[in-house]
Amino acid sequence: MKWILLLLFPLLSACVPLSQPNAPSPFNEAQLRADIQELASDRYQGRLPTTEGEDLTLDYLERRFRQIGLQPGNGDSYRQAVPMKRFHTQSANLSLGEHTYRYLFDMVLNSFADQAEVTVESSDVVFVGYGINAPEYGWNDYAQLDVTGKTVVILVNDPGYASADPALFKGGTMTYYGRWDYKFAEAGRQGAAAALIIHDTKPASYPWLVVQNSWTGPQLDMADSRDPHPLLEGWLSQTAAKRLFAQAGLDLLALAERAQQGPTAVSLNIKANARIEQTIEHATSHNMVALLPGSQSANEEVLYTAHWDHIGAQSDKIYNGAMDNATGIAALLALAERFASGTPPQRSIRFLAVTGEEQGLLGSRYYAANPIVPLEHVAGLFNIDSTNVYGKTRDYTLVGQGQSELETLLVVAAQRQGRTIAPESNPGAGGYYRSDHFSFVQKGVPSVYARGGQTPWDQETADYKAQLRQLQKGCYHNTCDIYRPEWDMTGSLQDIQVYFEAGQALANSAYWPGFLPASEFHSLRPAQ
Repeated sequence: MKWILLLLFPLLSACVPLSQPNAPSPFNEAQLRADIQELASDRYQGRLPTTEGEDLTLDYLERRFRQIGLQPGNGDSYRQAVPMKRFHTQSANLSLGEHTYRYLFDMVLNSFADQAEVTVESSDVVFVGYGINAPEYGWNDYAQLDVTGKTVVILVNDPGYASADPALFKGGTMTYYGRWDYKFAEAGRQGAAAALIIHDTKPASYPWLVVQNSWTGPQLDMADSRDPHPLLEGWLSQTAAKRLFAQAGLDLLALAERAQQGPTAVSLNIKANARIEQTIEHATSHNMVALLPGSQSANEEVLYTAHWDHIGAQSDKIYNGAMDNATGIAALLALAERFASGTPPQRSIRFLAVTGEEQGLLGSRYYAANPIVPLEHVAGLFNIDSTNVYGKTRDYTLVGQGQSELETLLVVAAQRQGRTIAPESNPGAGGYYRSDHFSFVQKGVPSVYARGGQTPWDQETADYKAQLRQLQKGCYHNTCDIYRPEWDMTGSLQDIQVYFEAGQALANSAYWPGFLPASEFHSLRPAQ
């Protein structure tokens, strides 16, 4: 890695003046705030894809891209159509053995089957541990098990996180196998009729309220999706799951401990009966794409991404999504403005505001499968998903650190601000697999997702952060995720500068970073 540092530091030094910890930010904070406040206002109704909130969001982003001076990034258009289907559960019923489970309180249930009524009748219920089939880790919860037509009950996260054994999966750092979307898809591949994930706040990294808010209301999928789905998929609350296992004469906690030690499958000798009624509509959402052409190697690109969507509105509740992710879109616009106002870089820079992140990275998955320029031409990608509104920090965090050489650019830029690199505060949340960069990682594009660390710049900032964290507690995917004028945006500006310096260095070089040998994606684009 030393030779990489020797290569990159001159690139950074040549592109930008040395970052000073207390220097005024070169970014327009007033405009950053204005973009956040606008996109997170009630007028946008929570920015749910395929609604009027999307139309307003797209119009706003197009006006801003034109104002900044960026070219349309999809031929003569800023928009890339993403065909979708919208599924809206109207009623859901679930009984497991002798007990009936209440929608929202005990369970949530959805279907992505193309039918208005979906039923599962007299289906055997089987506990399948973590519901993981991972040959590279020597783990298969479905080994010698036929779950065709059955209802599988699954633990959240993965065995490494649960056991804290560093030799098991990635220890306390969640792998992709711990993600809900993988678990549902694997259950579908195995032929299960229904899949229920047991919610647990700590390993899930969010409370049951997030499940209630995120897995109800309209659910989206790509219109031509080939992802395997069971007929029904959903969540059980921890209380409901304990009741289910007690009904079967089993101890959920004891079985969970057993599942940490090795693949575990146990029949509950209980039948599942479920039925949902839903409406299905075909709809089109859009990614927004803007381009700054390169001056020398225009066919090579650096990508910046952020998702514009949130979870919309239900009844009289609006989920404005100010932090998640109006702050990220505002940062994307700030970066675009900074690049467009300077000397054009050697490589092209494409700014991609994607749809459907909250529904399973739909927009970024669509773009990665239908890129405007072949992904082999993308040198690297920088993703923004929520920015730091808690003030400046003395450290900087690379989510999923250790994946690719691209991270080195961020390390150098952060160190130029006098900051240290700190580990993730909650690696068990699996942040590297939860945002839009991951759609590109799976296609072999080195991609980074980074954010401000945990150590406030000074005591005043620490006091402010403590107060704000208390005020915003529980606001993830909730109605209190709103723009607040009292936000200290200096931390956001600090982090945006790191992304700018790193991206500018990459865009003004012939450097092609690759995945590191320890990364599970090393074979897709190996580091040289």
